[in-house]
Amino acid sequence: MELTRVAVGSGSCTVRIDGPVSKHAVLLLPGKGDPVDLYDDVCERLHHSDLRTVAVESIENLDETSAVVLLDELNIAWVNLVGHREGADLAWLLAARQFGRFASLIAVDRGHPSASDIAGVPPVEVPTTVVVGSGGRAIADASGRFVYSDFRVTELPGVDDVVKSAPAELATEIVLRTSPW
Repeated sequence: MELTRVAVGSGSCTVRIDGPVSKHAVLLLPGKGDPVDLYDDVCERLHHSDLRTVAVESIENLDETSAVVLLDELNIAWVNLVGHREGADLAWLLAARQFGRFASLIAVDRGHPSASDIAGVPPVEVPTTVVVGSGGRAIADASGRFVYSDFRVTELPGVDDVVKSAPAELATEIVLRTSPW
């Protein structure tokens, strides 16, 4: 695994880059306070599917502009977005406002912000999957009206934290979204 520190905005961001060199990359955004190794199990599975992973250790210094700067600095022009909780909020925003930069969106444990009556985030126009554990189905379903592309909801009953408790299922959803078929 390659640890890289990139200057973004007024701070810096550490990312963990790993996996085969491939034209398919996945940007993984954690929630606030998530441990740095949150996506390790997911990444290991994604590497077996020929996907390069860029796991952000903390979204503390990231916003829409600095996330694009991060991708530019890493020379990643086209990427699949994955976000967990607050990282998913940022992923929704990026997918909505940076058209042509992102191939797909997988939002984990978080629906579209406008489905929760948070104004200001436009609809997205990329294939989108919302993966939720117990109790998250209603907001996930409500997100569908803010996705102008293929939309899927995956509910994992009995799971409280999808990334920690169901990495295989999450990796499967990511692989499905990154496949052109």
